[in-house]
Amino acid sequence: MTRRVAVVAAGTSKKWGVYPGTYRDLISEAGKATFDSNPEIKPGDIEGFVVASVFPERSVFQTHVATLAAETVGVTPTKLFQRVENMCASGTIAIRTAYMAIASGLCDVVMVIGAEKMHTPNPVETYLSLMGGVDREYEGALGITAPVQFAFAAQAHIQKYGTTREALAQVSVKNHANAMNNPYAHFHKPCTIEEVLNAKPVTTPFTILECSGITDGSAGMILMSEEKAREYTDKPVFILGTGQCAYGFNFANGPSDLCDWTMLNQAGKDAYKMAGIGPKDVDVAEVHDCFSISEIIISEELGFTEKGKGGEFALQGRSTYGGDVVLNPRGGLLGCGHPLGATGVAQGVELFHQLRGEAGPRQVTGAKIGLGHNLSGLTEHSVLIYGRGDQ
Repeated sequence: MTRRVAVVAAGTSKKWGVYPGTYRDLISEAGKATFDSNPEIKPGDIEGFVVASVFPERSVFQTHVATLAAETVGVTPTKLFQRVENMCASGTIAIRTAYMAIASGLCDVVMVIGAEKMHTPNPVETYLSLMGGVDREYEGALGITAPVQFAFAAQAHIQKYGTTREALAQVSVKNHANAMNNPYAHFHKPCTIEEVLNAKPVTTPFTILECSGITDGSAGMILMSEEKAREYTDKPVFILGTGQCAYGFNFANGPSDLCDWTMLNQAGKDAYKMAGIGPKDVDVAEVHDCFSISEIIISEELGFTEKGKGGEFALQGRSTYGGDVVLNPRGGLLGCGHPLGATGVAQGVELFHQLRGEAGPRQVTGAKIGLGHNLSGLTEHSVLIYGRGDQ
C-alpha cells in the first residue's frame, strides 16, 4: 500500500543571480534555510538524500556531488543517497524520487537539495555546457539549441492560432512583476509589453526579456511519511499526485506539431487522476516558463484554458491574481532566473509556503491546491500536485 508523503520544511539560498561564493557555499545556504524553516528537524533525522545538479563537472569541475552535498549540509544518509540529472527538470524529478522512496516504505525522511552554479569566468563555457542538453551531435552543433527549439514552437503557435507578440510579452510582464515581491529572485525590475517587444532580439520571435536568465541558485526540501510528518509539524503539505511523460530526445523525432505538447497533457492527466482533482481545482501553479511561449502552451495542456487560447488567457489576466489560477507567483524562470538543478526544488518551496499561507506579499488567498510543472525540452514533462494538510 502506497503511503502518503508530506513536505515539512523548505528553503532557498538568499539571493539568486551571480553568486560570489562556491558551489559548496550554495548548497550550504539551501540546507541551512531548509532546516531553519522547521527547527524541530535535526540533521540526524535524515535517512535519505537526493541532490539535483546538471553540470557541476563543467561549471565547478566537481563530480560525485551527492555525498559532497550531504556532508556539506551535515547529514549522514543511511538508506538512500543519489544525484539526479535530467536537465531543467532535475529538481522536480529529485522531489519525485524522494516521494517514491517514502511512498514505497524505503525511507521515512528524505532531504532534497537542488543547486547549480552556472556563471563561469568565461560565459562561453556555460553556453557550451547548455548545448549538451540537446542532441549535441545532430542538433547542438547545428545551432538547434533550446532558444531555437522554443522559438519554433512559438512560431507554430502564432501561425496556427494567431497568437500575438503582445500575448507572448505579457507572460514576461506578469512574471517580472511577480518577481518584485520575491526577495531571492534574480531580476527585480518590472517591464511593460513595449519594453519586452523592443528589447534585444535573441531568436525570432523572442527578445532577451522572454528568455530565462543564466543564474546561480539553490533550494531544499524535506519530505516525510505522513505518520512521521505529524510528529514535526501541524501544517504538512502533501504530495497528492504526480505524472511524467517523455516522447523521445532528438528534436526531429518529436511531434510534427510543435505547439501540441501531448506529453505534458498526459503527465497532467495522470497527476490529476492520482490526486482526484481537475484543472479547475488548482489555485496556484509553478510552471516552466523558460521562454514566454512555454507558459502559454503549458496553460493549455494542463487544462487551465482551451487549446489555442493560451495567449488570450495571459492577456486577459486569467493567469494571475484575481484570475482563474495564479501562475508563477514567485516570478517563474523569467523573473527568478533558471539555475537548472535548483528550479524544480524552488518551485516546490514556493508551493509549500503558498499552501501554508506563508508567502507574504505573493500569497494566493485561500490556496489549497498547488501544481508544480517542469520540463527538459518540448517532449519531456513532469508534474507534481500538492495539497494542504486538510486535503
